[in-house]
Amino acid sequence: MDHLKIALLQIAPGGTQEANLQKGLDACRKAREKGADIALFPEMWSNGYGIDGLPASQWTAQAVPADGRFVQAFGALANELDMAIGITFLEAYPGGPRNSLALFDRQGRRRLLYAKVHTCDFGPERALTAGEGFAVTVLDTACGPVQVGAMICYDREFPESARLLMLQGAELILVPNACPMEINRLAQLRARAFENMAAIATCNYPAGVPDCNGGSTVFDGVAYTADTEGSRDTCILQAGEEEGIFVASLDLEQLRRYRQSEVHGNAYRRPEKYGLLTDTAIHAPFIRADRRP
Repeated sequence: MDHLKIALLQIAPGGTQEANLQKGLDACRKAREKGADIALFPEMWSNGYGIDGLPASQWTAQAVPADGRFVQAFGALANELDMAIGITFLEAYPGGPRNSLALFDRQGRRRLLYAKVHTCDFGPERALTAGEGFAVTVLDTACGPVQVGAMICYDREFPESARLLMLQGAELILVPNACPMEINRLAQLRARAFENMAAIATCNYPAGVPDCNGGSTVFDGVAYTADTEGSRDTCILQAGEEEGIFVASLDLEQLRRYRQSEVHGNAYRRPEKYGLLTDTAIHAPFIRADRRP
C-alpha cells in the first residue's frame, strides 16, 4: 500500500464567499497536482472565519446549507479529481448556524458532516449551535479504506474529543483550525496523536489572517519503531507561516502495525474507573464560578 498523501490548504481567504469558492477550488486542483489523496481546509473557509468584531446578525447571515451550491461544488470536484476533500463552512442550521466540515470521498460522496462540539462560547462563537458528538467514517482512498474522524480548533483542547474518535476506530483525525499555533497548542496535537496512536492533520490559516500564524502540522502518532533508538518525532510535517499547500505522506501500514503492538490508545484503559468524567453533578473547586450550572 502506498503512503496516504494529505494536503493542508494553508491559504488566506479572498474576502467574499464567491472568492473563497473559486480560490478553494483552485487550491484543491493544485493539491491534486501535488499527488494529494485528501485535501483539508482551515476552519470555516466559506467566510474565512470572518466573525471577530462583527455583530452576530451580520456574520450568521453568511451561513450556507450543507447541501447548497458552495459545499456541493467541492463534492463535484472531489469526484472530478479522484481526491477526498474536507471543506469547512458556516452551516445554515435550524436554531442557529454551526461551524462545520463536510468530508467528500473521491467519488464525491459525502461521508461525514461534523459540527464543532466545543464552540468558543467565550467569544463570538456563542452565537453558534454546538455539534452533537463525534463520528468516524470509512473513507475510500487510492490507498484503500481509511478510518477518518474530525475535530475543529477548540475541540483539540479537550482530550475527550480525540479519545472518542479513537474509540470509534479513527486512524486519521482531521483538524481545521483558525488560531495561533504556538508551542502549547502544538503540544496538544502531539499529545493527542501519541496517546491515541492516531494521525492528526491540522490545517491553519497563514500569517496575515487575523489571529493566525500558519504552522499547519501532521503528527503520525508512531512514537517507536524497531529501527529507532528511544522515541521518534511524530511530526512528519510542520508548515511555516506563509501561504501554501503542504503535503504530508502518511505511512498507513506503519501506523497499523504500531497500533497492533503498542500500549497506548485503548490497550490498557480502565473506563470503569472514569465515572467522574461524565458526572455532571460534580463541580470541582477550580471550575470557573461563572461556568457552573
